[in-house]
Amino acid sequence: MLANLERLYDQHAQPLFAFLLNFTRDESDTCDLLQEIFTKLARQPALLQAARDERAFLLRLAHNAAIDLMRRRGARTRNHEQFGAEQFSIFAAASDPDAAAFRHELSAALGELPPDQRAVLHLKLWENLTFEQIAAALEIPPNTAASRYRYGLDKMRERLRPLYEEIK
Repeated sequence: MLANLERLYDQHAQPLFAFLLNFTRDESDTCDLLQEIFTKLARQPALLQAARDERAFLLRLAHNAAIDLMRRRGARTRNHEQFGAEQFSIFAAASDPDAAAFRHELSAALGELPPDQRAVLHLKLWENLTFEQIAAALEIPPNTAASRYRYGLDKMRERLRPLYEEIK
């Protein structure tokens, strides 16, 4: 059991951390949620046995834990606005000024998206999940996942267009 938990952590902790950080926009909350997920798995190892896709199941746990955190804090709408407005970069620092500027703008653009669109974009672009996998992880229909992706991508394009025009 312990070996399986260690394997799960080694294989999935980093992508789960990135997903949660992109969703919560707070490193402390992200660490707490990640710990909560793996503590739950340690206490209830049978949870994972019924899962067909380990990563999708863990992403669903992460998403649900993040939603629960926002609910516990109350005023879900206020939290969504606060999380999206915070300038927090999920990208590594870059020594090249142009790369640093691009990463800053990309992070800011992501932060302006509604959390549901930001979650789908993260899973599609950084986790390379299909819409079916995203739908399973977030417990939404595949068409909803595709729509959120399209709307989020459109907003990102519009937001980043001036930067692209400047680079051309």
